[in-house]
Amino acid sequence: MTTKTREIHLTARPAGAPGLEHFTITEAELPAPGPGQILVRNSWLSVDPYMRGRMNASESYIEPFPVGGPLQGHAVGEVLASAAPEIPVGATVVHFDGLREHALLDAASPMVTVIDPALAPPQAYLGVLGTTGLSA
Repeated sequence: MTTKTREIHLTARPAGAPGLEHFTITEAELPAPGPGQILVRNSWLSVDPYMRGRMNASESYIEPFPVGGPLQGHAVGEVLASAAPEIPVGATVVHFDGLREHALLDAASPMVTVIDPALAPPQAYLGVLGTTGLSA
């Protein structure tokens, strides 16, 4: 079983403020999760200030977005399919493969964290309970 999805890709490096001409929405097909993987439908995506720096080709603490490739960022979503016993279908996770409708993730990645949406709204894990909030 494959999953059709859409991703936001960087098509050109902006010289100033980014505009629609620097991005495209691309369709992709994801395979079913293999051993240790989960398929997530993203519900919330984070767009953060550091992402503008990743649109440049210069060196930084994090590598630039590849031209022609999908953008990365934090996201919260629901697990639709799982081949990882530690993360069941229906779990809510925060991860770093956002800016797409669906993500195929390695469950053991340190960038994948199961969260409890009963403790706080899921989108809070992209702000005050996420990287930006912890950085502040």
